[in-house]
Amino acid sequence: MQTFLTFFQMMLRPLLSALRDLAPILIVIIVFQTLVLQQHIPNFGNMVAGFICVLVGLTLFVQGLESALFPIGESLARAFAYKGSLVWLLLFAFLLGFGTTIAEPALIAIASKAADIAADAALIGTDLAAKDAYADGLRISVAVSVGLAIFIGVLRILRGWPLPWLILGGYFLIEIMTPFAPSEIIGIAYDSGGVTTSTITVPLVTALGVGLASSIKGRSPVLDGFGLIALASLFPIIFVMAYGMWVIG
Repeated sequence: MQTFLTFFQMMLRPLLSALRDLAPILIVIIVFQTLVLQQHIPNFGNMVAGFICVLVGLTLFVQGLESALFPIGESLARAFAYKGSLVWLLLFAFLLGFGTTIAEPALIAIASKAADIAADAALIGTDLAAKDAYADGLRISVAVSVGLAIFIGVLRILRGWPLPWLILGGYFLIEIMTPFAPSEIIGIAYDSGGVTTSTITVPLVTALGVGLASSIKGRSPVLDGFGLIALASLFPIIFVMAYGMWVIG
């Protein structure tokens, strides 16, 4: 009984926080459905059950971030910094970016939808194998780009490179590539930068940057620890447009 009460008290704060975060979404849906459209909410029971699932899932996810992912990311970064092995640190940074991105649910969803739309537009074959190959290629391109972005971001922290120059240089390259990229891939490329910075990638990458900057003398966690997510949002745009030039032509 005491264990249950302790667990309940531990989960109460993130549960209330998740409820506060979800409340505006729920209010907007109810107001527009009942006052603007003046319609009853369809499948009200399923909606309530789904909302409860989202609430519980978000609560557990946030608690998991605070209890596991953030501490793990920071401890790994500090361990690599103390070990003093640049090769292993950079390899870890690349694989972390690649592994977290390839598992992103948002990326999986948008890659699958992009493959369906490309098939409907006769840009690729309509068979399942062609669509799977296109979606897998898109996911791998984005994952490699994020891995490279984290690689360069960690190198920036170690070398003290100014972040604005990297960001401006990347977007300058995007502006050059955009007129030459197939029009069908441009929107997907720009959206891919957003879907990569989601539930799995952001916590671990942020923890890596902050932990690394905290462990290196002369680096500030505030000034140097952040910025990895900006690079992780930038590089997929470049790589997906390059992928579109290669696949679609």
